[in-house]
Amino acid sequence: MVEATTAFIEAKADNPVLLGTMLEVNTRVREKFANLIHADVGEIALLSATSEGENIVTSALDLRKGDNVVIDNLHYDTTFVLYNHLAKTRGIELRIVENVDGDAPLEAFEQHVDERTRLISVSWVSHQNGFRHDLKALAELAHGHNGHLYVDAIQGVGALDLDVHDARVDFLACGTYKWLFAGYGVAAFYVRADLLDEISPDRIGWRNVEHSPAPYEYELYRDARKFEYATPAFAAVYQLDAALDYVLRLGVSEIQRYTVPKANKLNLSLREQGFKVMTPASNESPTLAFAHGISQAAAKRALDDAAIQYSFRDEGAQIRLGVGVFNNDDDIERLLAVTRTWA
Repeated sequence: MVEATTAFIEAKADNPVLLGTMLEVNTRVREKFANLIHADVGEIALLSATSEGENIVTSALDLRKGDNVVIDNLHYDTTFVLYNHLAKTRGIELRIVENVDGDAPLEAFEQHVDERTRLISVSWVSHQNGFRHDLKALAELAHGHNGHLYVDAIQGVGALDLDVHDARVDFLACGTYKWLFAGYGVAAFYVRADLLDEISPDRIGWRNVEHSPAPYEYELYRDARKFEYATPAFAAVYQLDAALDYVLRLGVSEIQRYTVPKANKLNLSLREQGFKVMTPASNESPTLAFAHGISQAAAKRALDDAAIQYSFRDEGAQIRLGVGVFNNDDDIERLLAVTRTWA
């Protein structure tokens, strides 16, 4: 991935890459991402960031006073900001499912959904604790009340197998700098084919245009390309092109079979050491979080000394960990050796 990005930048500096060539790579990336999530290429656009997708959807749905949107408190920060803004400007009601011990099950969502629910919005895998939602069940719940399901998938795509058609997901957005091993500035956006006519682009530019039937007249694409309005971050697109080759070559189902059992083993071992793990024990994702119970400074020092990568959550009281394809059992044992001294 690094080599692909470097090669593009060097070529751009030495002999500018033709726009047509760069756009061909953009199309190729859309095709590969569609393959990754079992979608059709016409359902995929490339945006600049994950949150751009939810902004497009909420703008197009024409949410009105009395409508409600249901999320959970394991969602990413942007979603709270977005719907708080829409509550103030459009009068919608934001309903928040409170997780219990890191779990936000379908039954908790059912209590909040009714005939005025326009959207259920979730992070497929929570950035807070790695909790993984049952997307198919949530889609059935939303559709049963004439609503839609929006999915922030950045913490799951590339690590977990996903068939968006089988799950009946309506909308999905995914930045590419997490489990896809790519960079910043490009994010994939999925809109289910039969909903494309309902979701209008929220901005217009030269790349929305499919053809010009007469001077100064323009017809926009009817598929997801209508959301690509301007020149993208091509270096990031080239990097994603190489990254998708790597992930598709490994196979997401194989990645999932390798990483999730290791995360589950780590979850159980931390519980056995006496820690409060904020992620359900049977959770099917490679990410988990636990309360370390010591000072943040001491935890940081010990993990840094052991060359362990991590992130703090809950104002430093929790540690989030993710098991990737680059980890092995020795890495797990090295971490447990450190945490054993804290218990």
